[in-house]
Amino acid sequence: MLEMKKISKVVGGETHIYPTDLVLERGSLNVLLGPTLSGKTSLMRLMAGLDKPASGSLLFDGADVTGLPVQKRSVAMVYQQFINYPAMTVYENIASPMRISGADTATIDREVRKAADLLKLTPYLDRTPLNLSGGQQQRTALARAIVKNADLVLLDEPLANLDYKLREELREELPKIFAASGAIFVYATTEPSEALLLGGNTAALSQGRITQFDKTIDVYRRPVDLITARTFADPPLNCIELVKAGSAFTLDGKSVLTVPAHLAGIGNGPCTVAFQPHHLSFDRPQGGGDALTVKTAISEIAGSESFIHVGFANARWVMLAPGIHDIEPDATLEVFVDTRHLMAFGPDGRAIGGTA
Repeated sequence: MLEMKKISKVVGGETHIYPTDLVLERGSLNVLLGPTLSGKTSLMRLMAGLDKPASGSLLFDGADVTGLPVQKRSVAMVYQQFINYPAMTVYENIASPMRISGADTATIDREVRKAADLLKLTPYLDRTPLNLSGGQQQRTALARAIVKNADLVLLDEPLANLDYKLREELREELPKIFAASGAIFVYATTEPSEALLLGGNTAALSQGRITQFDKTIDVYRRPVDLITARTFADPPLNCIELVKAGSAFTLDGKSVLTVPAHLAGIGNGPCTVAFQPHHLSFDRPQGGGDALTVKTAISEIAGSESFIHVGFANARWVMLAPGIHDIEPDATLEVFVDTRHLMAFGPDGRAIGGTA
């Protein structure tokens, strides 16, 4: 078990990580989700022992390892920008941590070839990294982390340089590999969709703070505050400032959206109502939804789906619609909000009401 107690990081008087408490269990998959500069890499470096905390302590299986250098910890770390030994073959790059630990030749050969097969590196074992593509070099770094059999595995956006098909395969395989080893698996990403695909637990980060840590699906469905909800939305979360008045959310005294059953118990007054882009659609959702008239700003076609930017009152929203929709700017459209998935946040940004 890895336990962080009031861990913080300060660089040149600037706080990168505010005092943080976090407990990660052995055999668990833990996603650090947040935008660039939210603190994901800083937090990982503190976990690994690459950086010393400004305050707080780090415990591993109950032992205080706060001042222990990374060389004396059982840690494997892979960055988005791969790091390999340029003079070694792919085989020797992968084998290097096992040679350092004193593994026998037969064990090294078995584990290297097993990892190479998983990461589709077998044809390249005799090459040096400079004769590989960027994706192949990144896979070499991943293979080295796999064979190290570390207690703590830290992957900092490790799949960003891989092609789509391999990335999807590894998203399924990597958690199984490390969970089977009993390691603590920490995976940093900026993509909410990747966090959902990986599952496990998610820590949502914003400006050096963990805003929520729980099972991934619970953080997505039940964010504790507006910051977390926005962190877990791509395209951006749709928000609007409304006033709850009985059974309706109103704007300038006019009803805009029906208050769903799970929000019926919140008090009357101003709040921020939010919903995900795929809960705005051209068709009325099964089970009901409220129709609104909006104006388009721009439509973006992305393969088999479209991002349609629209304006409603003083709000700007994005609709994620299946199919190709090439809509002219300033067009007037009728769209539907699936009110079953509305979220509400009070003036302090904290979630209010229940969930659907």
